[in-house]
Amino acid sequence: MKYKAYVVSETDGGFTGEVKDKELAPLGENMVQIEVHYSSVNYKDMLSASGNKGVTRNYPHVPGIDASGIVTASDSDKFQIGDKVLVTGYDLGMNTSGGYQEYIQVPSDWVVALPEGLSLKESMILGTAGFTAGLSVKKIVDSGIKPSHGPVVVTGATGGVGSIAVSILAKLGYEVVAASGKPEKTDYIKDLGASEIIHRKDLDDTSGRPMLRGRFAAGVDTVGGNTLATVLKMMNYGGVVTNCGLVHDDSFTSSVFPFILKGVSLLGIDSVQCPLTTRLQVWTLLAEEFKPNNLDQVLHVIGLNELGDTFKKIKDNKHSGRTIVKIK
Repeated sequence: MKYKAYVVSETDGGFTGEVKDKELAPLGENMVQIEVHYSSVNYKDMLSASGNKGVTRNYPHVPGIDASGIVTASDSDKFQIGDKVLVTGYDLGMNTSGGYQEYIQVPSDWVVALPEGLSLKESMILGTAGFTAGLSVKKIVDSGIKPSHGPVVVTGATGGVGSIAVSILAKLGYEVVAASGKPEKTDYIKDLGASEIIHRKDLDDTSGRPMLRGRFAAGVDTVGGNTLATVLKMMNYGGVVTNCGLVHDDSFTSSVFPFILKGVSLLGIDSVQCPLTTRLQVWTLLAEEFKPNNLDQVLHVIGLNELGDTFKKIKDNKHSGRTIVKIK
């Protein structure tokens, strides 16, 4: 059986992607076959489609680290034909053929039953970005930070993770300070629920001081680098900062003073190898109390043949919100 897939190939001129026909393979042991209805576009997908060997080692390759759809075959007792499911994280779209195709075959341990309260489309509007935002907010909530404790800063607020984090935090009653380098997106960020918008330069301290005046009770950082270092300096006593990204830089320099004088905590967020129990908890929250009120507001819908243009926008820092790929 043939089906459509967005295949990235390595050529003499670099890496190119195009929609091609593939042949459906026999289903392996403990595997689940899913007819993909939706996928989504993430920064990591752009890296894979660009030939980043740190993400994807071998080509030709089908990217797409997210997928939702209907089970069409199963070698596992966990899932039956007709089940609505989603897959995010693990190796999907990295070195395993990903969600930018009409069918995927993945280990049953990677598959999550679609929680009540989410449609297949909504689950991909969230996708890895929403799951990562949900993990970040859950860490802050579980750390005891309440809305009454003060503002929460979100960096990279127009990106996939940042925009959904703003929405979730605002829905939970937090005062959200959104940091962005895109002044033209001010209305968009306010509509997500941000109470205040600051320029990303305001979180790029070069004074050399080990700490700054406390301003935030918590922070969701998606960019790393000196932005993360500055956010740590600006925490109130007992503040909590989560980090899930490196758009700005994969390293940062900080003194120990925020940690030993203000009791600040820096919490890492991993959405790839996250344990299944936590994964189920977060997806349940995203379908219920964490579910953003404005999911469609952060949404662009494209087809497989539009992926190349979308990846270019991400490279050029001209992409905002969430883009999903309608497969079925």
